[in-house]
Amino acid sequence: MSRAFRHLYVTRHGEASRAGVLTANGERQAILLGERLRGVPLAAVHHGPLPRARRTAELIIGALGDRFTGTAHESAEAGDYVPYVPRPGELPADSVETLTRFVSLTSTEERERGPALARAALRGFTGPVDGDQPRHELLVTHNFLIGWLVRAALDAPDWRWLGVNHCNAALTLIRYAPGTPASVMIFNDMTHLPSDLRWTGFPPELRPEPDGFAGPTPVSD
Repeated sequence: MSRAFRHLYVTRHGEASRAGVLTANGERQAILLGERLRGVPLAAVHHGPLPRARRTAELIIGALGDRFTGTAHESAEAGDYVPYVPRPGELPADSVETLTRFVSLTSTEERERGPALARAALRGFTGPVDGDQPRHELLVTHNFLIGWLVRAALDAPDWRWLGVNHCNAALTLIRYAPGTPASVMIFNDMTHLPSDLRWTGFPPELRPEPDGFAGPTPVSD
């Protein structure tokens, strides 16, 4: 059977409140991303089951308008979970304490169910597609899964989803071509967002400063 390119567009949900629903800024971010994607022939929009991801997907689809003739799919594997729990011996010596503490702050449920969902996400969302027609898909998800997919595309160690951080409603594009390694074509791109809507979802120490970035704090959600 022939195989064709898959272009996977990945985004983190829009800015959300502590209650887990989109803020007004988060809704604006989602709409602007949808407008950016109007020229992409999306065959599917996948999203996680939490309200902030579902609503982001709804707003993107609404902004696409009649240009979107594909289907929307909600799935647990597109959700928010810990994709891999590293052993201390896998981590760089100077990062063991910080990264181990960060993972320990997640819930037991996120850590226990996450690895199986992460494997399912790789099976369902990555790799070339069957047939001879390229396929374009959008995945609306959360920071951890984006880190996991980028890590996999770069063939990095399993623990390296940690520290791969993504802003709300920014855009990443991964291309899967038959017979060649995956390519990260775009990562965390925010050019569709005005300055006041960029870098949300990052703690202050990870936002750009005149002299660069201030620290290596991981990002959740």
